[in-house]
Amino acid sequence: MGGKKKEVKEKPLEKMTAKELREVATEIPEIVGVHGMNKAELISEIKKSRGIEEGPSKKKDSSVREIKKKIAELRVKKEEAQKAEDAKLVAIYRRRISRLKKKTRRAA
Repeated sequence: MGGKKKEVKEKPLEKMTAKELREVATEIPEIVGVHGMNKAELISEIKKSRGIEEGPSKKKDSSVREIKKKIAELRVKKEEAQKAEDAKLVAIYRRRISRLKKKTRRAA
């Protein structure tokens, strides 16, 4: 048959699992402490060793502290609405708080 071998293309680092990234990183002697790193740390170390510059990350969400301040303010408003027995406003504040909590989890 044909003597051609297909080149194995490596998938992008962002698409790899942490396990695959650890395998790649263990082959690079400059990287130390591979098994204690998470996926984001592994990607940045591999890119540094390969000389790939990391561009600015996607949009920066508000910091976790700012979001938590907003949550605290909304909780106060929610309690006031509960005292005023305004069920509609309570539901609105509850949903907003829930959305902001999800944002903090994503930001962290």
